[in-house]
Amino acid sequence: MTELNNEAQLSVNDDATAENTAEAHIEEVFSHSAAKMREKGMSETAINQFHHLYSVWQHEEASNWIREDDVEPLEQVPSFRDVYETINHDKAVDAFAKTAFLKLNGGLGTSMGLECAKSLLPVRHHKARQMRFIDIIIGQVLTARTRLNVELPLTFMNSFRTSADTVKVLKHNRKFTQHEIPMEIIQHQEPKLVAATGEPVSFPENPDLEWCPPGHGDLFFTIWESGLLDVLEEHGFKYLFISNSDNLGARPSRTLAQHFENTGAPFMAEVATRTKADRKGGHIVRDKSTGRLMLREMSQVHPNDKAAAQDIKKHPYFNTNSIWIRIDALKAKLAEYNGVLPLPVIRNKKTVNPTNPDTEQVIQLETAMGAAIALFNGAICVQVDRMRFLPVKTTNDLFIMRSDRFHLTDNYEMEDGNYVFPNVELDPRYYKNIHDFDERFPYAVPSLAAANSVTIQGDWTFGRDVTMFADAKLDDQGEPRYVPNGAYVGPQGIEPDDWV
Repeated sequence: MTELNNEAQLSVNDDATAENTAEAHIEEVFSHSAAKMREKGMSETAINQFHHLYSVWQHEEASNWIREDDVEPLEQVPSFRDVYETINHDKAVDAFAKTAFLKLNGGLGTSMGLECAKSLLPVRHHKARQMRFIDIIIGQVLTARTRLNVELPLTFMNSFRTSADTVKVLKHNRKFTQHEIPMEIIQHQEPKLVAATGEPVSFPENPDLEWCPPGHGDLFFTIWESGLLDVLEEHGFKYLFISNSDNLGARPSRTLAQHFENTGAPFMAEVATRTKADRKGGHIVRDKSTGRLMLREMSQVHPNDKAAAQDIKKHPYFNTNSIWIRIDALKAKLAEYNGVLPLPVIRNKKTVNPTNPDTEQVIQLETAMGAAIALFNGAICVQVDRMRFLPVKTTNDLFIMRSDRFHLTDNYEMEDGNYVFPNVELDPRYYKNIHDFDERFPYAVPSLAAANSVTIQGDWTFGRDVTMFADAKLDDQGEPRYVPNGAYVGPQGIEPDDWV
């Protein structure tokens, strides 16, 4: 028996030694990233934040799952229409006057081949002017300031790659002025990691591509370090509305500001009703053990739970990534965690040059802003219409935004009749990159008013005044082809117009 006990003890000691050796190796590998960040002049707090993400990545792969049996679906969410009928709209201006506006603007739109701030991408024309995302955002803010006589400060969270372009636009807009409250805060950057080793990647061809932003969950740490919340409180602001710059529907709303104030909640997420097109997106669920709301991204869904997670009847709402936060509640929560909120870590697999799939495979460690909902007791959701969720993530989305489905009003609101859009699938070989996309639509994108869906396979360039109807489809002809001026494209491809 003594001999058996000795063998068991030796086994335990061996396991502990192996574990310590593995841990020491992980720390040694991370030290290379830490050294690289110090050389870049980054703070020890920023390095500690990245160390937290790195440790979670290395140690907690299995705990990343949010299992279906451990959560309950989000149900009985009040809708924007319900809220609109119950609030005092004259009083709502008072709540709105205490609200500040923050736009997440760190993305370059690399999935579309952009090399500048995505918000500088032209969306459509308005009164003979080319309007970019940022022009529309500024227009929405200036309209609200003028019509409601509120201050409505606008702050962009930029990345090291989007800051200069964004600030240049803001300073050159003669109508936009803002004093004392900063127009931008700069989110952090972290090394991209070699997927196979965890080492910081080296890319001498373009060293800037060795770095990436740590996802929009970095917003909270950036706010903490910037002191923005203190500045806002000093000027009498109580609420912060945060949304993506590529979501043109996420505009200022006095209705939601008043509703948020009425509830007394510390955190409110805007959600929308899921369709089949949204089944793979992040959605809000309730943790059975704590009763708190949680954001569950599809990367956190166990393979055995995917069918349930994508069931739009069981989980009817998805996260729009637009949130409202009470400033005092956020300050308290950030102080509790010394600025680094314990958010789930997302492993984003890419290539070091996102526009070149042949470059080295890397991991970007990120966090999601909406995941912070799990940290606040009493957090709530509100269901909004599609008019408040108009994101442009791909050229497929841009295709719709630039079409006649939309009208940009004098209040800088993107209007459509019913906000039910055709399903668009453009051949990624020829339309995924924005420069290729623009080259194939030299005049304008086709009319989509009569289209149920659009499928383009192959290399097609479009003439003027093309109309797509029903389930419009163009097949790959094996060589570049041209759609003539005034052509009609339907289920049979380019169809004769003698029926018109």
